[in-house]
Amino acid sequence: MADESLRQALAEKQAALEAQGDVVRKLKEAGVLKQEIDAAIEVLDGLKLQKSSIEEQLQAALGGNDGAAGREAFRQAVVNTLERRFFYTASFKIYRGVAGLYDYGPPGCAVKSNILALWRQHFVIEENMLEVDCPCVTPEIVLKASGHVDKFTDLMVKDEKTGTCYRADHLLKDFCNDKLQKDLSISAEKAAELKHVLAVLDDLSAEELGSKIKEYGITAPETKNPLSDPYPFNLMFQTSIGPSGLSPGYMRPETAQGIFVNFKDLYYYNGNKLPFAAAQIGQAFRNEISPRQSLLRVREFTLAEIEHFVDPEHKEHPKYCEVENLEFLMFPREEQMSGQSAKKIRLAVAVSEGIVNNQTLGYFIGRVYLFLNGLGIDKNRLRFRQHLANEMAHYAADCWDAEIECSYGWIECVGIADRSAYDLRAHSDKSGVPLVAHEKFPEPIEVEKLVIAPVKKELGLSFKGNQKMVIEALEAMNEEEAMKMKTDLDSKGEVDFYVCTLGENVVIKKNMVSISKEKKKEHQRVFTPSVIEPSFGIGRIIYCLFEHSFYVRSSKVGDEQLNVFRFTPLVAPIKCTVFPLVQNEKYNDKAKEIAKSLTEAGISHKVDITGTSIGKRYARTDELGVPFAITVDSEESVTIRERDSKDQIRVTVEEAASVVKSVIDGQRLWEDVWSRFPHHSSESTE
Repeated sequence: MADESLRQALAEKQAALEAQGDVVRKLKEAGVLKQEIDAAIEVLDGLKLQKSSIEEQLQAALGGNDGAAGREAFRQAVVNTLERRFFYTASFKIYRGVAGLYDYGPPGCAVKSNILALWRQHFVIEENMLEVDCPCVTPEIVLKASGHVDKFTDLMVKDEKTGTCYRADHLLKDFCNDKLQKDLSISAEKAAELKHVLAVLDDLSAEELGSKIKEYGITAPETKNPLSDPYPFNLMFQTSIGPSGLSPGYMRPETAQGIFVNFKDLYYYNGNKLPFAAAQIGQAFRNEISPRQSLLRVREFTLAEIEHFVDPEHKEHPKYCEVENLEFLMFPREEQMSGQSAKKIRLAVAVSEGIVNNQTLGYFIGRVYLFLNGLGIDKNRLRFRQHLANEMAHYAADCWDAEIECSYGWIECVGIADRSAYDLRAHSDKSGVPLVAHEKFPEPIEVEKLVIAPVKKELGLSFKGNQKMVIEALEAMNEEEAMKMKTDLDSKGEVDFYVCTLGENVVIKKNMVSISKEKKKEHQRVFTPSVIEPSFGIGRIIYCLFEHSFYVRSSKVGDEQLNVFRFTPLVAPIKCTVFPLVQNEKYNDKAKEIAKSLTEAGISHKVDITGTSIGKRYARTDELGVPFAITVDSEESVTIRERDSKDQIRVTVEEAASVVKSVIDGQRLWEDVWSRFPHHSSESTE
């Protein structure tokens, strides 16, 4: 990598510089001619310049201090505008707020509502999905079955003096990134070590994480006090259901479990046919150890999740051809492991070469790309990163994250995973209710079935109270284990058999179990469906969209910088504003008439009859991302201004609402109406 070679060159140049410095000192001590000393100093100065040049190149390769400062300044400008215009704010602010909780104000609510409406249209309606709405409070047994009670944890450390809690992996990640980006003096070997730590961070045990924190001397960020050893902290909010306190529950950490436990009814509702998808939008809760990064890491958030149930033997998708020619940035695990960057790959190539596991997973990756791009996410700052082996659950077939680049770096906003049949099997085992699908055969087929028949009387005589556990272990054998036991029993008469629930070997005799294969006719195949799960973090998408949509431009006189959000018309919180040019009763009446026609057309709008200049009113609505402004400057016609170009057309009062609606609904582009209607010069208004 470029930075590694530059670090190596910098180390070599530093060594040469130190050696030349020794040469100069020795020449001075020896009292040689001034000309000889000057020549040595000239070489030394040349090495210093070369070292400085390499440092500048390395700083540029790492993003540069100026780049970091620029990102921070940009982020601050965005956040200041969002908070000032009440897109969102810290919850309970008058009580000094609570970390990780935020309120959406009117424009933020409108943007969120518009994004969710587009999500429903793009996925639920276009894919004919089945939408459900399940409770946020979830009984413990459900989350015990899913693994959340035992495994939904992050490793936490505490400031040993103040008790302040931190997420251990975040402290280590921040330390490594800070060193790599700001410390030019570290060697190429040390840089490689820190990069390796970042690559395996998710795979480090509590002991390994604690060891690294101690090795690097990482302390509490605010106080510099020593930290405790890492220990697991469950991220779910616990509660009790009912007044007795005897029924424990949790606030759901995801919406997916509500879909899984309803699979049987959904399957029946869908006519007992696969594939089908269920969807849910709702709140989820995670008791984050140290929430940060604004809307990106919070304790209550909105998820939009899809569970697409499919036959594990048939993961083709009938609409895959609609997305297979899409080309976008993909970051397969091989490129990540070899230190390469994301590159543009055609989806058809990724699927055919096995980079993406199957067509259905590829189809949803393509659909997610189209959705995010349609919202206004910059396609050059959107990539699909494949999970490394150490990130994937053992049961997962393949997982990809849609990551969006913002001032905080690359942020995971959508996870798209092939979770195999894990979830349905887990709930089947725990509940005792088979969550399965059926494939009826056109004609009955003959199959050979393994039959394991424990002889309960003989097992009871030998194992007494442990009989049930021995029987369950025998019936749980796979075909290979069972046929080996049969061979051993036939030849030896008895065999040692390990019963995991007892934790010991027992002796099984030939008269205790019958093992055979029988031919049977079957009319259907019974199987547990696989699940392809796209999961959308709506708050993260919204924040990244805020950054991607924000820009600054100079005012007409050039002495003021004006903030603008370039939201697409479908996402914009308000679609149109109506301004009477001057305080005039007739103009005000026309503005009200236009407002009424906009309401009837279903267009959100705002009428501004304040006495401020029209230019200031334009600037005020540009800052909210309003795409169109109607200015009433006569009783017969009005102007319509487009936000980003600031171009204006003139239409009749009666045409105004329909023209705006046609562009907002996507029936026409602004370029189309610009070419059709008379232009209006904005010289006098802006």
